[in-house]
Amino acid sequence: MNQNTVRFSRKDPAQFFRTLNKRVNDYFKENKLKKTGNWRLHIKTVIMFALFLTPYFLILTLGLPIWANFILTIVMGIGMAGVGMNVMHDGNHGAYSNKKWVNKLMGSSIYILAGNVYNWQVQHNVLHHTYTNIHEHDEDMEAGRILRFSKHAEWQKHHKFQHFYSVFLYGLLTFNWAITTDFQQMYRYMKRKLSYGKLPSAAMNWSTLVITKILYITIWIVLPLIFVDMAWWMILLGFFIMHYVAGVILSVVFQLAHIVDEADTPLPDETGTMKNTWAIHQLFTTVNFGTKNKIVNWFTGGLNHQVEHHIFPNISHVHYTKIAEIVKETAKEFNLPYNEYKTTRKAIISHFKHLKELGKRPTLKLQ
Repeated sequence: MNQNTVRFSRKDPAQFFRTLNKRVNDYFKENKLKKTGNWRLHIKTVIMFALFLTPYFLILTLGLPIWANFILTIVMGIGMAGVGMNVMHDGNHGAYSNKKWVNKLMGSSIYILAGNVYNWQVQHNVLHHTYTNIHEHDEDMEAGRILRFSKHAEWQKHHKFQHFYSVFLYGLLTFNWAITTDFQQMYRYMKRKLSYGKLPSAAMNWSTLVITKILYITIWIVLPLIFVDMAWWMILLGFFIMHYVAGVILSVVFQLAHIVDEADTPLPDETGTMKNTWAIHQLFTTVNFGTKNKIVNWFTGGLNHQVEHHIFPNISHVHYTKIAEIVKETAKEFNLPYNEYKTTRKAIISHFKHLKELGKRPTLKLQ
């Protein structure tokens, strides 16, 4: 990843963000609302944890048939994604509650999802939310050589098939967290001294990573091997299925918001400066989808309201539907884009069409 500093333009003569920020703040003041989560998020938290953990305890204690256990691992994967999008995400953005300890507790749920708080906050809060869709700065755009998510990334011959094989790789997202990604990221981020807030000590960071990984393996693999009357390879298969289901859901939700035709992938100029201010940059690089679908709104933790989330990451997702009206009207007033797909289906089609386009051999530009 390019480590050169990227700066955003400070030129916003029309004062878009100042105007938008005031209008959103006025909405919360006039309606006497807190920007953090409320009873709806609390109920959802209980439901998501129940989806995730109840099947686990049923598998450990009931001695169910093999087919029933594998169905429950699928439910666990759905619950795992639900906890990640609704609870962990808001917690690590400081948006779940106005109490820091509650945010820290909910954000720490990532440890039972196979991740790591420090790594996630650096990759997501710092790199992705600051440098959204900027090649070699937003790590969520990086997929090694196997997938090409940006027109600025190097093209490989196998990319012409990526719209076919990509979805099979998406399922490996959280599985990779569990076994390799966290160790690689921590080494890279600590070396660069990156952090979200105060930089933790290397000893504390690595100790936390190793201890939580041991606990994770104990909970999700060792205990089932001890208490469930199934062959070891079936236990591992169930573990993989859980991760694969969660990985597909999480990956697709992210891709629909950033790796589509409507989302721009701008680069800085020769001085390292972006064309737009940070807030306006978010409008060009993020896309909403299926915002009128109550099920999608509820399950994705508002991540289908990506425009609102990127401009106001510290506001809980339970408010996005309401403030979306303000953001959309303000963007239109300032003649700025507000990208959205009316349905999730249209966004999915756009994503895979976009992958197909990115998989084509780039045409050589004449000097």
